[in-house]
Amino acid sequence: MLIPRRHFLTTLAAGSLLAPAARAQFRVEISGVGATQLPLALTRFRDEDRSGVALSAVLRADLERSGLFRIVDSSGALDERSQPQWADWRSRGADSLVAGSVTRLADGRFDVRFKLWDVVKAEERTGQSMVVAAADLRLAAHRIADLVQEAMTGERGVNATRIAYVTRAANRYTLRITDADGEGGQVALASPQPIISPAWSPDGRRLAYVSFYTGKAVVMVQDISSGDFRAVASFRGSNSAPAWSPDGRKLAVTLSRDGPSQLYLLDLQGDSLRRLTQSSAIDTEATFAPDGQSLYFVSDRGGGPQVYRMPVDANGPGAGPATSAERITFNGAYNISPAISPDGRHLAYVTRGNGLRVMVQPLDGSTPPLAVTDTNDDESPSFAPNGRLLIYATRSQGRDVLMTTTLDGRIRTRLLSSGLDVREPAWGPFGR
Repeated sequence: MLIPRRHFLTTLAAGSLLAPAARAQFRVEISGVGATQLPLALTRFRDEDRSGVALSAVLRADLERSGLFRIVDSSGALDERSQPQWADWRSRGADSLVAGSVTRLADGRFDVRFKLWDVVKAEERTGQSMVVAAADLRLAAHRIADLVQEAMTGERGVNATRIAYVTRAANRYTLRITDADGEGGQVALASPQPIISPAWSPDGRRLAYVSFYTGKAVVMVQDISSGDFRAVASFRGSNSAPAWSPDGRKLAVTLSRDGPSQLYLLDLQGDSLRRLTQSSAIDTEATFAPDGQSLYFVSDRGGGPQVYRMPVDANGPGAGPATSAERITFNGAYNISPAISPDGRHLAYVTRGNGLRVMVQPLDGSTPPLAVTDTNDDESPSFAPNGRLLIYATRSQGRDVLMTTTLDGRIRTRLLSSGLDVREPAWGPFGR
């Protein structure tokens, strides 16, 4: 029987909305060794101790979490106005160097500056100054990390993006929206009952999730800025597992209104509903391919839960349920919770063998599926918007925690919260 834990919890209830900003009090542990990393020196920012935020520490954690950088001996006083002693930094094994400063302005804001040098070529690569409020100092560090990553690799960083996740303390559940490292942010929903299945809209302005605010499972959509929300799927039976289409105009949902759980497509503009699957099995956990032309989903139509793919409009626009579905996973007898990388090249999912573990599988079949975790109770994998990292929930040392991993599993980061169990992560898109 197919029972994905995150979509079949049955005792949900909505609580208070529009809570003020809150901190999850995360710290970061990074383990593993990458195959190829860029050696980089990163000095403490001048006067960062007067700002209340250790910008260089935030920046270092961001760069290490990406799996792309190795931080080398960075001792010494330096800021963006300095002229580096190239021979000294080369002797430390640094190919690049980052330094900066934080200056408090008369109006209470901070001027944050940094510079990135190419030590090998003995030249400046990039730099920037940004004036931010005290509450945005961590965000400034994340943005610097993204600028450094893009300048050195040509790949956009994701440290200034956001994640959504659910925390539990005693009998209180909270849906939070934070920076990509789990810090800062706001409370979107608080409830005495569990909250499941948060999903970001492609523009990052809305969240879909499942709530029981009327006494039954209802799919909600909430505006992040205003806190306004509305029910978009409140049919007879269970309403669960929302997934946004790439254009942000539709949601794929799992409904049991007509019998076993099946996939439906809901038009958020016209509120029309179209059934996508027609089977006697349980079909659930849909996720769109990046081009919006196909859906990946979980079904036990073959006897055990596996990931399948089907065209969204297999029978033409406005047609009934699709009839064609192609099985995608064959490694193991129990595979659930599919996530597709933003470039459409990789599938992440959870497999059950000796426990539940996150797997990554190239969709072109070029290599076998790879276990990228070393824990045994994993769930809810979600790709970063640049496709380089995955965030997932697991259980470690008696606590529910969040972790990130590179797609080869070499660099894993544990986000540790103080006294909170943390589940249901969803990584948001670029932009804020």
